Amino acid sequence: QVQLVESGGGSVQAGGSLRLSCAASGSTFSTYAMGWFRQAPGKGREFVAAASWSGGSTDYADSVKGRFTISRDNAKNMVYLQMNSLKVEDTAVYYCAARWTTMVPTSPREYRYWGQGTQVTVSS
Repeated sequence: QVQLVESGGGSVQAGGSLRLSCAASGSTFSTYAMGWFRQAPGKGREFVAAASWSGGSTDYADSVKGRFTISRDNAKNMVYLQMNSLKVEDTAVYYCAARWTTMVPTSPREYRYWGQGTQVTVSS
């Protein structure tokens, strides 16, 4: 079992930055791939970024590539999403997710454990 709690969301002006954090507990964190997803009002859950259990392999959605960075600190059981050059269309609830795998899943259906989400609002 894995419990995930996101934090760091808030309101920011377009072009600004935020760093989201996800704290994991309940199992061996280093054996889990970690992902970030987001869901805007009226839209489905969208892949944002993911990292392998070692952090050595990452993947990003085209819409955020070059602006967002996923990282993890297994010693602290933490995963982060650094979001730079934020756009209005980045506004959404952001979720972290975990799956016991050596791969880097990008579909929300491939993840078993989810946090409750943190709101990110970007204003023009």
